[in-house]
Amino acid sequence: MEEAQSASSSGDEKQGMQLYTKILIGMLCGVLLGFFVGPNSSFLSANGAVLSKGATIVTYAGGTEALEVANGVERVAVLEEQSGVPNPGAKGEDATSVWLRVQWTLSSADIVRLKAEGVEAKRGDVHSGWVKTDPMKVRRYSTLGQKLVDWTEWIGRLFLAMIKMVVVPLVFFSLIVGMASLGDFRKLGRMGGVTLGFFTFTTMVALTIGLLLTNLFEPGSILSEVDKATLLGSFTADKVVSSAAGAPSFVDQIVGIVPSNPIASLAAGDMLQVIFFATMLGIAFTLMAADAAKRAVDLCVSINEAMVVLVHVAMKLAPIGVAALLFEVVGSTGLGVLAALGAYGGVVVLGLLTHILIVYMPVVIMGARLPFLGFIQSIRAALVLAFSTSSSSATLPVSMEACENNLNVSNEVASFVLPIGATVNMDGTALYQGVAAVFIAQIYGIDLSVGDQATIVVSATMASIGAAGVPGAGMLTLAMVLAAVGVPVQGVALVIGVDRLLDMFRTATNVVGDCTATSLVARMQGESIAVLTPEADAADPNRGMESRLVEVEPQAVDVDGDA
Repeated sequence: MEEAQSASSSGDEKQGMQLYTKILIGMLCGVLLGFFVGPNSSFLSANGAVLSKGATIVTYAGGTEALEVANGVERVAVLEEQSGVPNPGAKGEDATSVWLRVQWTLSSADIVRLKAEGVEAKRGDVHSGWVKTDPMKVRRYSTLGQKLVDWTEWIGRLFLAMIKMVVVPLVFFSLIVGMASLGDFRKLGRMGGVTLGFFTFTTMVALTIGLLLTNLFEPGSILSEVDKATLLGSFTADKVVSSAAGAPSFVDQIVGIVPSNPIASLAAGDMLQVIFFATMLGIAFTLMAADAAKRAVDLCVSINEAMVVLVHVAMKLAPIGVAALLFEVVGSTGLGVLAALGAYGGVVVLGLLTHILIVYMPVVIMGARLPFLGFIQSIRAALVLAFSTSSSSATLPVSMEACENNLNVSNEVASFVLPIGATVNMDGTALYQGVAAVFIAQIYGIDLSVGDQATIVVSATMASIGAAGVPGAGMLTLAMVLAAVGVPVQGVALVIGVDRLLDMFRTATNVVGDCTATSLVARMQGESIAVLTPEADAADPNRGMESRLVEVEPQAVDVDGDA
């Protein structure tokens, strides 16, 4: 009997390892596909172009007359490329510049724009003309690669949607159970103080590391004028600037933590308000009559377990989902942007690794008293998901599973610290913003003083917390930081091209920080946390996320209560 159980456990572990390997293979496939057959691949013909605001398509009638059609279309097919427009009347720059002959089919939106400019057109008309290859207005891409991305990107979105579907209910019910289990809610004061103090301190350290490395390596001095013009033309900062202008202040965010309508907060997924309401509801259960409270908490426990099962179901799609996500990211970035921003990206990644080694590792070893490599191995599933999705919130269910089952952290600690970390902890983002701010200043030739850089540390720390509930917080807070030190906010266009790729690294760093804080708080609460060994994992199939991702036969639920 024992041999059968051992064999079953080994089989479960093997299956878990196979799934983990499949996720890594999916990541690798997505990266390779992005490089080789993505829209910006160097291996495919750039037979399409994206025209940004200000691009002008010129058509010639009778050989000499020119009709300018500005901003009539966005994407066009490139038919040929040559120096000088084939028109006898072209003179000066028009005769010497490199031009593209393009073709496009008018859509309903195109017609509306053209009619507003006084040009008559009808839907389905095929037009052709010439456009000058200005890097500020024209970006080449592969139409085949774009079609492949369009056909597959929904898979990645579906995977993310399935994971995010359980985030709010999982946090809500898990936190209620955790708070009710504390008994004495005054313990929250110590847990909350340590958690927020840890995240604030590490955010400031991360910013300092980023500033020091950027001043040391000066990546902004390496970028050429051509690359600068290309980057500024390929991406627009208008949306980021306008969003940053409307972002809530730090004080507004603090006041906004208390929900006026908890149901609306749950529906909107406002994580800070959900955390506050769930915490207060859990505390209320500890102050109620024991029998009434137990019935409510038991229901929360059952729903929480159901959410965990749904996470396991969603993880079945993980290998294909992460492949689709990385294919879109890498394929849309391209080697040209990566080469231009290689030094900048290298400084960011070096800074993130430095932060992990000199901040998180000592806390894990001396504070949580855990072996660091064992700690990283225990949360590897969360790190893989964080890297591929660039979302701490989407990774939250897996982070909770890893800390509770692989590090033996209690549910009350994990359900309290991790949701706060996923919302507030922005160490990776803060470090990235410090590097980006100085990098952009170097490109514009702005010499930032020590006082300016101290302002970056303070403003980025406050902005990271103040904009925690805002989608796309990284770019928004960067815009606010740039404004605080007098650097042109439009400079975010210089780094936005690799933002999604670097977001993968900084999100993984944030998740390491979340789990580090959780382990530290658990140790300070007197819990006996320890890294789950392979032997313990094999002995208990209910521990370790990989070994729990096994096929389970569905069974009917006895709703009538009959035996």
